[in-house]
Amino acid sequence: MSDPARTEDLLAKAIDGGRLTPDEGLYLHDEADLLSLGAAAHEVRMRLHPERVVTYIVDRNVNYSNVCDSYCNFCSFYAAPGSKNGYVLSRAALRKKILETKALGGEQILMQGGTHPEWDVEWYADLIAYCKSFDIHVHALSSPEIHKIAQVSGISVRDTIARLHEAGLDSIPGGGAEVLTDYARDAISPLKCTTDQWLEVHREAHALGLRTTATMMLGHRERPIDRIQHLEFLRQTQDLAHENAGSTDAGFTAYISWLFQPTHVLKADEPKGGAEYLRTVALSRLYLQNVANMQSSWVTMGPKIGQMALWFGCNDMGSTMIEENVVSSAGVAYRMLSPEICSVIEAAGFRAQQRNFFYEPVDARFLDTPERMREVCGENPRNLALPAEAFDQVPATVSGRE
Repeated sequence: MSDPARTEDLLAKAIDGGRLTPDEGLYLHDEADLLSLGAAAHEVRMRLHPERVVTYIVDRNVNYSNVCDSYCNFCSFYAAPGSKNGYVLSRAALRKKILETKALGGEQILMQGGTHPEWDVEWYADLIAYCKSFDIHVHALSSPEIHKIAQVSGISVRDTIARLHEAGLDSIPGGGAEVLTDYARDAISPLKCTTDQWLEVHREAHALGLRTTATMMLGHRERPIDRIQHLEFLRQTQDLAHENAGSTDAGFTAYISWLFQPTHVLKADEPKGGAEYLRTVALSRLYLQNVANMQSSWVTMGPKIGQMALWFGCNDMGSTMIEENVVSSAGVAYRMLSPEICSVIEAAGFRAQQRNFFYEPVDARFLDTPERMREVCGENPRNLALPAEAFDQVPATVSGRE
């Protein structure tokens, strides 16, 4: 039963920097009203970032391949090994995409694919080194990918990350987390890496000095208690990174949550709405106070809900997404370039600031206007690849080299 006095006390505790326990987080998730949660989260955000600035980054999601043997039942993007729908980008395609990104003012590429049954650490190190040769920040390879690479290569996760870092890997994205409990993961992605294996990749990366991001995909088979456990695991992982580094300038740079889009096996599910997303965003800000930055997921929620999230704990609008293929494959195709992102931020009452991966400010050049996008990328720059730039079919043993 809801207890207004307890709700008020717990929100005040979080506002003052106190740590919510899992039981307290679950209580607020279930009982606090949305606006009270949002107001408290905004106060925490303003304590962590007193300046009225909202940041964003110009980058591009490059999906080097869609071949994957995890077979997640929520994914509309993957192709099974040997499928005629599989592809791997050639070096020519990668070069074109990276040069376009830089021409449009991009700071980095976010590069992810699937879990491939035969590609080893040498294959991936070669891929990373090629991309890094264009002098761009390479934010790449999710925990499931890295764990698979280690497995195929017969080496440890730490050695895998070290090899990739030596090749040019700059940071690791938080993809593949979904919800970090085995109850939730077994329901939607039983063949993907486990909760412990996902966390291991980030712990090892942090121990090697790499920064990473953290995510949650909510609104599928998880329960409220799973969401809270997910946040608790992330908070513990961040504590460990800070303790080992002797500094808060370590571990996760940011946390991002977004709503699952029902597709395929789960297509009968009712999609959750903006209120559910904002509730989770606000609670995450209250719970994860040792993670400095929180991104608004306008890519899945649209600009208006993305804008509202700036008043529910978020201090960052994430990426302009010069290209995005995974979410759009599920039928969601929101799009904003940096001039529009800045307008959305400023209309919400904040000052927009372009940044790099490390949340350091960079000068905005606004090179990604619609007109320039057409000039640089052609009429349809969001294509995965032109037919001449990708293989029509990718057997398990195919290489992406020219």
